[in-house]
Amino acid sequence: MFGKRRYQDPELNPDEIFLDASNLPEFNQNSLEGRLEKPVARTTYLGLGIFVFFIFSALVAQAANLELVKGSTYATQSEKNRLRPDVLFAQRGAILDRNGVPLVSNIQANDGSTKRTYATPGFGHLLGYVSYPKKDSTGNYYDTDITGLAGVESAFNSTLAGKNGTLLVEEDALGHVQSQGTVQPTVNGTPLTLSVDSRAQTAFYNAIKTTADKIPFQGGAGILMNIDTGEIVAMTSYPEYDPNVLSSGGPSDVIAGYSTDPRQPYLDRPVNGLYTPGSVVKPLEASGALTDGVITPETVITSTGSISVPNPYDAAHPNVFKDWKVLGPLTVRTGIAYSSDVFFYTVGGGFGPIKGLGIDRLDYWFQQFGLTTPTGIQLAGEKTGFLPTPAWKLSTTGGKWNIGDTYHTAIGQYAVQITPLEEARAIAAVANGGNLVQPTLLKNPTVVSTKVPVSAADLEIVREGMRLGATEGTSVGLNDLSFVNVAGKTGTAQLGFHNEYYNSWAVGFFPYEHPKYVYVVVMEKGPAGNAIGGIYVIHQFLTALHSVAPEYFQ
Repeated sequence: MFGKRRYQDPELNPDEIFLDASNLPEFNQNSLEGRLEKPVARTTYLGLGIFVFFIFSALVAQAANLELVKGSTYATQSEKNRLRPDVLFAQRGAILDRNGVPLVSNIQANDGSTKRTYATPGFGHLLGYVSYPKKDSTGNYYDTDITGLAGVESAFNSTLAGKNGTLLVEEDALGHVQSQGTVQPTVNGTPLTLSVDSRAQTAFYNAIKTTADKIPFQGGAGILMNIDTGEIVAMTSYPEYDPNVLSSGGPSDVIAGYSTDPRQPYLDRPVNGLYTPGSVVKPLEASGALTDGVITPETVITSTGSISVPNPYDAAHPNVFKDWKVLGPLTVRTGIAYSSDVFFYTVGGGFGPIKGLGIDRLDYWFQQFGLTTPTGIQLAGEKTGFLPTPAWKLSTTGGKWNIGDTYHTAIGQYAVQITPLEEARAIAAVANGGNLVQPTLLKNPTVVSTKVPVSAADLEIVREGMRLGATEGTSVGLNDLSFVNVAGKTGTAQLGFHNEYYNSWAVGFFPYEHPKYVYVVVMEKGPAGNAIGGIYVIHQFLTALHSVAPEYFQ
């Protein structure tokens, strides 16, 4: 074995072949002929793997750092590098009086929004107020609209509001604006021209306020309206709120005072105030009585100071219904002029040979003149009048209707209630020949009206009675106005448990020869026995109006 020859592989390994350098040129080196191929070393693979591992580990570590360690920081930074939509506030439409005088206009605020500034005093309830855009605790707007909340601002909000736009702002992480551009432009609101004359409004408000503070009355309401078109030339309420205060939200003590004031400054008296009218309904009743043939222009009713009717429960004690004084023989003209209660007890409920209208026809005629239906004015929350009926009394008190209830209803007492605006429309119908027009706050409106079924001749008789009232009757305090002839009617409604208060009305129209305007004023809850009331206010108002706007009396 020891000497045995080892087996040798006859094949030759490549590394056993040695090439002579001299034969290299004979081979094609581009095809690797004549070269020796060696395998890649294991250490090379190992080194390459280690290198790749470290690179991958570094990438993973950096990703973890970005995502886990600094993720929130970079997220915040990324958020700050964003496109931010900003509000472009539209200009709300201005509100102008009929002559173009601004009643509500805009002023620019520091944040780009607009604030409203209101004419004051005397315009509070008419114009109303707005709420402004609101921000949350971070300073971002959650309400971007200016919204009308009362008066004209609310009634015509869609016209005045316009439409806000959007501005797209690009900011970097430091809050620097990089670029900006309008995505949606603003659409400004439309200006609104009212039928109101600011001169008449101010004059009426001042006359009411001065008288109310002097006597004192709890408050008052005044209306001046075109009898043919229904355009409101003036409509004011006292006391009132300041729209600038309510819109801005302060001072808080002033706003708190509005809520606690017993005179109710939030009450829009011409539109939402319900009052016992007293004798200002008598021209309407006279129109109906003439139409129904209950009386003629020549009918004479004598006021001896009272009438009495049998008491069904006590024959020894008849029911007595008093006039305000002994007025003697009266026709319908003088009955209106002197506001005789006896005359209208008889016309309304009947007495002696005169049958009277009766409660059903009385109710009918009051309704024909619009005392129980909305006038249709654009303002929200309008109240409507109320007329008592036998059915109402039965359901409310369980009592039976009697003649005394009709008498008191006929002179605008008992449970009768109306708004000043309803009365203005009714008297306008007397003045214009029977057209019950819809009141409006817009200049040059499309006239809307219905016809009251009273003849022109009968309405002329009623107008003559109202003119007589201004020359010698209960409205004689207006007879000394040298610049105009007025036709008028007064009304007094007693209030309080002992009749210790009263409402004082004055209504009418002018110029008498060719009527254009109706006026209504009611002074609310003054002390009984006071001689100064609605007529005094109208005298002051018309005198002031003539001095600043004489064209109304031509």
